[in-house]
Amino acid sequence: MATEKLKKSPKKYINPLFCVFSTFLWINVFGFVGCAAEMKKPIRLCPGKKSAAEALALLEQRAENIVPLKATGQCLLQYYDEGRKHKKENFPVKLWTNPPSEIYLQGDLAFDPKGIVLGSNEDEFWLAMKPKEISGYWWGRWSAGPCLDNMMIGPQILLEALGITKANDQQNWSLLNEGGFDVLVNRQGTTESRRIYIDNCDYLIRRIEYFDAGQPAAVAELAEYKEVIKGFFVPSVIKIVNLSKDNDKDLVSIRLNLKSIKPASLTEKQRKRLFTRPQPKGFKHIYKIVESDMIEQSQ
Repeated sequence: MATEKLKKSPKKYINPLFCVFSTFLWINVFGFVGCAAEMKKPIRLCPGKKSAAEALALLEQRAENIVPLKATGQCLLQYYDEGRKHKKENFPVKLWTNPPSEIYLQGDLAFDPKGIVLGSNEDEFWLAMKPKEISGYWWGRWSAGPCLDNMMIGPQILLEALGITKANDQQNWSLLNEGGFDVLVNRQGTTESRRIYIDNCDYLIRRIEYFDAGQPAAVAELAEYKEVIKGFFVPSVIKIVNLSKDNDKDLVSIRLNLKSIKPASLTEKQRKRLFTRPQPKGFKHIYKIVESDMIEQSQ
């Protein structure tokens, strides 16, 4: 995924397509060779739902069973560096969620137990990266502008992958059936914005495709579901691929392999500690996302 260059003004540059994780490796990190893994076809075929409303109703019913979660696991990040060399980073992660809007992901990168921190609450989201080659902090408000609606890799896509699918206006959805999958298609006007592939047999989501101006923008692949509590299933493997608008081979790929996924009983003190945006201290670069721009702030 190509990252746009800074303008002459040292304080502001045009925000690329994805507001947060497109900045994930802001220092000359552009993509990952290869595309999202092909979605496996169902072993057996089952009849699908008769309408989009029926499919959405079942997903919403499943979402009612959602509970706060905690998990540990590994994150595999693949990308190009500025010399177009293929790079891999494999590091342990810890994850907490408190639906519908609170998430906290902590990665032990570069021997720092909080080398990467991604978080959100009802009002804000943030991303902090401590490695000295990057040393960046990004934050913004969900209400800041339309670019957040297109944030394909960040808190919202992880929340969706972990069980929350926002239907919004059901009139914007239609239903297709493709080879054992029900496919929910969302359109904004006449432009396709999202596709959700659901296995007709267990009715679990296997793939979410995101579009920008009708063009493929990101893909989330979900696999190896585990039943955390009765009626609530969570994928233990989540792969997110962020596609370039100009070249579908310029990608950033993140694969989460979650283990020990359990319901979490969070106290108010724990919630405040995890889901309150930390102050940006000790970072070389601090950016606030406002509408479609990222504005560099003074220290």
